[in-house]
Amino acid sequence: MPLNPSATRYAVADLRAPGEAARIEGFVRDMEGTLFHRPLWLEAVERGTGQRATGIVAERMGAVVGWLPLTEIHSPLFGRALASSGFAVGGGTLADSTAATEGLCRAAEELAVRASCPSVEIRGGAIPSDWERWNDRHAGFEADLADDDEAQLLFVPRKQRADIRKSLDSDLTVSVGTNEQQRAAHYAIYAESVRNLGTPVFPRGLFDAMLNAFDDSADILTVLHGDEPVASVLNFYHRGSVMPYWGGGVYAARALKANERMYYELMLHARRKGMSCFDFGRSKTGSGPYRYKKNWGFEPQPMTYGGWSADPAKARNIDPTDASYSAKIELWKKLPLPLANRIGPLIAKGLG
Repeated sequence: MPLNPSATRYAVADLRAPGEAARIEGFVRDMEGTLFHRPLWLEAVERGTGQRATGIVAERMGAVVGWLPLTEIHSPLFGRALASSGFAVGGGTLADSTAATEGLCRAAEELAVRASCPSVEIRGGAIPSDWERWNDRHAGFEADLADDDEAQLLFVPRKQRADIRKSLDSDLTVSVGTNEQQRAAHYAIYAESVRNLGTPVFPRGLFDAMLNAFDDSADILTVLHGDEPVASVLNFYHRGSVMPYWGGGVYAARALKANERMYYELMLHARRKGMSCFDFGRSKTGSGPYRYKKNWGFEPQPMTYGGWSADPAKARNIDPTDASYSAKIELWKKLPLPLANRIGPLIAKGLG
């Protein structure tokens, strides 16, 4: 107990203690935090990948006044780190004052040293002035949803709109849900899609944990050609926004314009669920997905990330566009899909 009862106290949160996660969830809700600030996200990551859920909580006069969600990531290939938040594109500090924000980050430095994590990675929020920070590597894409189906179609620039119209005239149907058949189809499509990009697939357990945890705030939308699923995306719904998060298409999806149909149908589905914003997620600046989202009429917004390292030489590097990974990516693209699906989750669960 500090001598000054009004002083701010910082402690590692015990999310397993009765009521603690619920108390922090209430703070995140009151502060209008992101999906990735929620203890529910951290806990689903832990169940799905084995990477430990933790975080720093700031308290004043017995009330929560700050929260830094953290995933303690360990990988034999990529090393150790504290990430806010693991497997997320957002997170970072959430606090009622600049002083509390600073205190959360200093406490994270101490926790990283105790946990033998060489670095702390912050994906959003305020970042101390003496930490490394950047806003030129990733961009986010958001736009308001239109009032009706035709207006939503007209929001999309003409060239991309023509592809959507083509998909609407073809033999494609749409399924939305979370049953086992839909989960299996989504994972098969996603695994093939990321293999084709040269990226190891996340464990299916991560997707199941997220769907189970978020219940009616998450679902899967799948596009079928006849009886064959060809494109699929796992979505989250948070504070009026829909977030297509893990999605992809098989090789045939490109000619069928199935991905275009998928995202358009998701916009309509989200509006019917009461959402008002379409969060198209994060993309690497200048990448193919970055240009694709611009083609939909979304304007890129730079995302500010940052980090701290006790020894910068030991900070992990998981940037897939780094030249050191180019040969590995090309090799991965050539792996037989069953082999990639077998060993990919063992690698990807350590990326965070």
